[in-house]
Amino acid sequence: MIPPAKPILGEDERAAVDRVIASGMVAQGPEVAAFEQEFADQVVGGRRCVAVNSGTSGQHLGLLAAGLSAGDEVIVPSFTFAATANTVALTGATPVFVDIEPDYFCLDPRAVEAAITERTRGIMPVHLYGHPANMTELVAIADKHGLEIYEDAAQAHAATWQGKPVGTFGVFAMFSLYPTKNMTSIEGGMVACDDEIARMVRLLRNQGMEKVYENEVVGLNNRMTDVHAAVGRVQLTKLKGWTETRQRNAAFLDANLANVVVPPVAPEATHVYHQYTIRVDGDRDRFRQALADEHGVGSGVYYPIPNHRLPSFRRELDLPETERAAGQVISLPVHPSLSSADLDQIVHAVNTVAKAGA
Repeated sequence: MIPPAKPILGEDERAAVDRVIASGMVAQGPEVAAFEQEFADQVVGGRRCVAVNSGTSGQHLGLLAAGLSAGDEVIVPSFTFAATANTVALTGATPVFVDIEPDYFCLDPRAVEAAITERTRGIMPVHLYGHPANMTELVAIADKHGLEIYEDAAQAHAATWQGKPVGTFGVFAMFSLYPTKNMTSIEGGMVACDDEIARMVRLLRNQGMEKVYENEVVGLNNRMTDVHAAVGRVQLTKLKGWTETRQRNAAFLDANLANVVVPPVAPEATHVYHQYTIRVDGDRDRFRQALADEHGVGSGVYYPIPNHRLPSFRRELDLPETERAAGQVISLPVHPSLSSADLDQIVHAVNTVAKAGA
């Protein structure tokens, strides 16, 4: 079975972990500080970065640091992982779900503008699957209405919009470092932000302290360990090569798949293919089952239930593009571990199942 995702962890990562354990400094320390600076330099053009223990923590702390609270509203896509809306709700604010545009699975700027009220504080674009949201239009809308941008870049390490890295457009941005992301620290997240937000995120991740026992604010324990940071530092050295491999794999699939809708890329965008997501008509679940059972090709569905239909956020909304995507999307393997034979197998499987009308 070709897995839909595959973390790549080897001897380099093992050696880094052993080095940190041997040092005796395993909690947040010099490895975290080095990882933050290297990530800043290589991914977000030198913007300040703060490492935390998960992407969700990063989004939550970023929102708290930006001052979000009860009574505020943040416009978010419903077609995303629940953590996007969860982090808004955990501040006491309200996530306002809007539709995605039909091509790239990201926030529809027209839907965003239509949802703005006097309580709207910010807009949270999700650079879903590694394709940037339309930051030109979203930033223009935010500027027009005096709103803030909070980027969910969990899946978009090294993606760009008009040549500018994602993670540099908003008040802050969050990158996830979960095992299946384009790079990992086993668990972790990174917040890219300006100095004022960065200081507050550092306080919030460490029980409200910058100096030991001098608690300035009510905080949490969301620190990253030096062990995790050491893995992240090794992975960061491989991100460029892995990204190029993902893009080559995606180009091969683009050129050879038939009778499915392959993922388009906006002219302004650099897609980093955290997921390679096609659309299929008909019975999507049967299609996936045939890929697995008959051809040994794994796949994923991200995401089958839009946020506005989850029990935690259930609302009666008309979001036709969100519903259409939730019923059609299949993410195929695109990760750097794929061989040429694997890619041929994926193409043969998809084309055979699609032709059969599964």
